[in-house]
Amino acid sequence: MVCWPLLGAALLGGAERGALMMALAAAASLAANAVLARRPPPVRPGTVLWASSALLACAVLLAASATGGWPLAGAALLIGIAQGPQLTALFRVRHQASDERVRGSVFTTGASLKITAFAAGAALAGPLAARSLTGALLAAACLELLALAVFALITLAVPGGAAGEGD
Repeated sequence: MVCWPLLGAALLGGAERGALMMALAAAASLAANAVLARRPPPVRPGTVLWASSALLACAVLLAASATGGWPLAGAALLIGIAQGPQLTALFRVRHQASDERVRGSVFTTGASLKITAFAAGAALAGPLAARSLTGALLAAACLELLALAVFALITLAVPGGAAGEGD
């Protein structure tokens, strides 16, 4: 999020044009979820989580290497296509893995952690992006890949797979 205005300024002629890329990502996210609501994927939510994380990392790398508007728009589309289903899958995993008595607490705690992590990430990414936009995007891609690696390790460590992977 922090990088969109800077990408807009660098590649599209104005920081305000970065907001168009954010809107494009949001529209792609909504469209992806609309398609998946009508035709749910034949895979488990844990699979959607790791696949969307891999796609997000690739999309951020595409944004980091973009030299013009079209590759940047492609990155925004891929980001949206990954983020929508990722959030839906995360909700499914939380619902499946939590006992009904504590489900509200699980969702509330998860939302609180996500908001806190987003704020902390933005606070760290802002100065990094101001210093090196490419560096900030590469750091974001690396963090996405790190999350993917941690998810893979958890999946291997838990009998029957990670939450949402088992029956």
